[in-house]
Amino acid sequence: MTVYFTKDHEWVRLEGDSALIGITDYAQSQLGDVVYVELPEVGKTFAKGDEAAVVESVKAASDVYAPVSGLVIAVNSKLPDSPSTINDAPESDGWFIRLTLTEPSELEGLLDEAAYRAFVETL
Repeated sequence: MTVYFTKDHEWVRLEGDSALIGITDYAQSQLGDVVYVELPEVGKTFAKGDEAAVVESVKAASDVYAPVSGLVIAVNSKLPDSPSTINDAPESDGWFIRLTLTEPSELEGLLDEAAYRAFVETL
């Protein structure tokens, strides 16, 4: 399993021909307690950088951007009823969407885990 990260604190985990998308532990810690999640519909397509989801916490609302282009083939249907899953397990059970990548070469522009962790250290 290969995981990529963005400087906007999203992660992309490749699983076969698809990829899970979520926000990082750093992002959830900055948001505070997540109280609401708005997910896209299955079948929607995103270009890299498009708004893919919305997260609201006790501190603020934030957009989650698609780190890569793709077609939504699944959403984490547990999140609307249990948004705190994002706080509890942001980089596993708190995933947002599963995409089929339409431009796999976009992964080359993302950070690996070591580069992302080094980036977070500078914040």
